[in-house]
Amino acid sequence: MDNRVGFIGLGIMGQPMAGHLLAAGCSLTVYARTKGKAAKLVSCGAREAASPAEVAARSDIVFLCVTDTPDVEQVLLGDSGVIQSARPGLIVVDHSTISPSATRRMAEKLAERGAALLDAPVSGGDVGARNASLSIMVGGDAKAFERVEPLLKKMGTTITRCGGSGTGQLTKLVNQILVSVTNLAVSEALTFAKKNGLDLDKTVAAVAGGAAGSWQLANLGPKMIAGDFRPGFMINLQQKDLRLVLQSAEESNTSLPAASLVHQLFTAAQASGHGKDGTQALFAVIEKLASLH
Repeated sequence: MDNRVGFIGLGIMGQPMAGHLLAAGCSLTVYARTKGKAAKLVSCGAREAASPAEVAARSDIVFLCVTDTPDVEQVLLGDSGVIQSARPGLIVVDHSTISPSATRRMAEKLAERGAALLDAPVSGGDVGARNASLSIMVGGDAKAFERVEPLLKKMGTTITRCGGSGTGQLTKLVNQILVSVTNLAVSEALTFAKKNGLDLDKTVAAVAGGAAGSWQLANLGPKMIAGDFRPGFMINLQQKDLRLVLQSAEESNTSLPAASLVHQLFTAAQASGHGKDGTQALFAVIEKLASLH
């Protein structure tokens, strides 16, 4: 297993993911754009770099987990980006959820320097990151994947190579269609139950074990009922992912009516001040449409 690894992006997801690599005995170099975010990992033995280029220079495999396509482009291709230290044999693993077409373009740029880019977005939220139980969807070179897989298993339990460059990102967008539309179904179902005077806790208990059961119902349903909108995954980030879904759908001439609708409803949630709340705050929008508050 490669021992010299780097991690760029130490937010809600990146911090615990990098921690698992450090705990596994890797020699870890980290970089965070926000000052102070590396302190905890440094106190546990990681080295802090001054730039993504420095992380790449010190590492054989570089992981990154940042917010959006422009962030990844800056980290990888910027003036102090990873590409400045790219060389044959370097593998870059991008855990961000970004544009599949942009991923392919960046993979080509890194390949010109002999480096490989794997797109490896994750699902499972902050809980999955902390518990090392993420699902990781990987696109890119098969040999690079084989080399990186032992490290991915330190962060996740379901590791799937989906195909060539960009297929990891496309698979994550499939995941986001399922997640967001199911979230809407849970919000509608609980609103219907509430409007008709049902005990919501008993309703969830009655239906969760049958054909209507889902991760969204089991995990977000109780939060909706309690009015607990603290973020595991923010609406603003879900909206970024849905924009990627709809952009890729347009590129492939695919009609996605339900995903388009939930994107609009999340826009209403943002307009109501819920952008930084968890995606379960969609329930508040559906309740309002039913005149429940």
